[in-house]
Amino acid sequence: MKVPADASFLVPVAMFGWPFALVALFMLLPARRAVVTGLIVAWLFLPVAEYEFKGIPEYNKMTATSMSLFLATLLFEPNRVLSFRPKWIDLPMAVLCACPLMSSLSNGLGLYDGLSESNGQLLRWGLPYFIGRLYFTDYESMRDLAFGIFLGGLAYLPFCWFEMRMSPQLHRLTYGYHQHGFMQTIRYGGYRPMVFLQHGLMVGMWMVTATLAGLALWKSGVVRHIRGIPMWAFLAVLLVTTVMCRSSGAIVLLAVGLGLFAAVKYLRSPAALIGLGAVCVLYVFARSAGVWDGSQLTELTRTVFGPERAQSVETRFYNEEALSARARQQPVFGWGGWGRSRIYDDRGKDITITDSLWIITLGTNGAFGVAAVLAAILLPPLLLFRKVPVAWWVHPVVAPTACMAVIVLLWMVDNLLNNMLNPVYVVTIGGLAGIRPLSQTDVGIVSIRRIVKRPFTPRRKRGRVVPPRRPRVPDSQAL
Repeated sequence: MKVPADASFLVPVAMFGWPFALVALFMLLPARRAVVTGLIVAWLFLPVAEYEFKGIPEYNKMTATSMSLFLATLLFEPNRVLSFRPKWIDLPMAVLCACPLMSSLSNGLGLYDGLSESNGQLLRWGLPYFIGRLYFTDYESMRDLAFGIFLGGLAYLPFCWFEMRMSPQLHRLTYGYHQHGFMQTIRYGGYRPMVFLQHGLMVGMWMVTATLAGLALWKSGVVRHIRGIPMWAFLAVLLVTTVMCRSSGAIVLLAVGLGLFAAVKYLRSPAALIGLGAVCVLYVFARSAGVWDGSQLTELTRTVFGPERAQSVETRFYNEEALSARARQQPVFGWGGWGRSRIYDDRGKDITITDSLWIITLGTNGAFGVAAVLAAILLPPLLLFRKVPVAWWVHPVVAPTACMAVIVLLWMVDNLLNNMLNPVYVVTIGGLAGIRPLSQTDVGIVSIRRIVKRPFTPRRKRGRVVPPRRPRVPDSQAL
C-alpha cells in the first residue's frame, strides 16, 4: 500500500535506513548469519509501505528486503556472487521472471512495459531466490535458517499477545496507520493479530512455519535447550499462540504439516509429499479449466468452521470462476499488467476480488506463468528425496532441511487460496534448489556433537566415569 499522508516519520526512516542497518549487520556478524538476521528482521518489522519512483519498480517491504541483501552481498562477498553457476533447476525461476516480458509483447504493450514488469518480477522472486542459491545450499546453512525462523516466531509472541488483547494496533502506534482493513481482524469473538505484516493470515502462516521449524529442531535433537529452558516449553507456548491467531487456514496447514512429519518419520516414503504437490497441480488445473466449482470444499468448510468461513471460501470461488473465464480468453501468456485481467462494469468499476496467487498469475501471465510458478515452488522440495533418501530425513543433519521442504509445500497450498508472498519462503526455495546430495563429507563437516545442544552428563560404569558415546556416523554405502 502507498504511504498515507498521516504516516509517522518512522516510515521513511525505517524503509530507507534499512540498507544501512544491513551493512552494519554484515560488518558485525558472519555473512550467513547476517543474511538470516537481516532477512527475518526486515520482513517481520519493516512497515507495510510502498514508494513509487519513475522508471524503477516500487520500493516496498519486499523489494527493500531483497535489494538490501543483494547489495550487501555484492559489497562484502563479491566472490560468492562471481562463483555462482546456474543449474537446470533454476530454469523455472528464470522463466517466471521472464513471463511478464512475454505477456507484454503478446498483448502489444511494448518492450519497455515488458522489461519494467519483468524487473519487478525479478525483485519479488528472482533476487530472494538468488540469495537462497548463494547462502543456503548445504545442510548446516539450512539448519541456521530454520533456527532463525523459529526465533522469529518467538520474537513475535509478545506482539501477538498484545494485539489479541488490545486489537491490532502496533502498526498504527509505530508507523501511524493501519496496514489493512480493521474489520478483517475480528474473528471468533476476538482479534486476529497482524503485528507488522500485511494481513492476519500472513501472521498465522508465519507462526505455523516457526512452530514446525522448532518442532523439527527439537525432535531431531538439533536443539534441546535455549539458555537452559527446554525446547518443549517454547514449543508449547508457540503452538497455543499459533492456534489463538484465529486463522482457520493456518490451523489446517499446521495439522497437514504435522501429518507430513509423521508420514516421513514412520512411512519413510516421499509419497505424502508428492501427493500434496500433485493436489496443488490438480487443483490449479481444475479451477483454471473450469471443470470443478469447489462446492464440496465450501460445504466441508461450512461443516468444520461454520457458515462465516464457508462464505469467505465461496466468495473466493465465485470470483475465481469469473476471473478464470476472463483468463481463458488469453490462455497462453495472459493479459499482462495494468489491471487488464480484471473485470469491470459498465461504469469502469472493478467488480472482482483477487485473493489467490495462481488466479492473479493466470490472468496476467497465462498458463505459461502458472506452470512456471508451480515448477519454481514445487520442484525444489519434491526433488529433495532424490538427493537424500527419506529414511535420513529424521537425522539431525538433514531434519532442518527436510522441514523446510515441508514448509515450502505448505506455503504452496496456502497460495491456492491466498496471495501472501514472503521472501523467506522464496529464499528457502533457492536453498533447496541448490542443495547438494548428502555425503559422508556433510556428516563429517556438520558435527553432530556440536549441533546437539544436550547438556553433558557423564556416564558411570562400574563406579568410574566414562566419556559419552560418540554419535553413530552414517555408513557411506547407505548414502
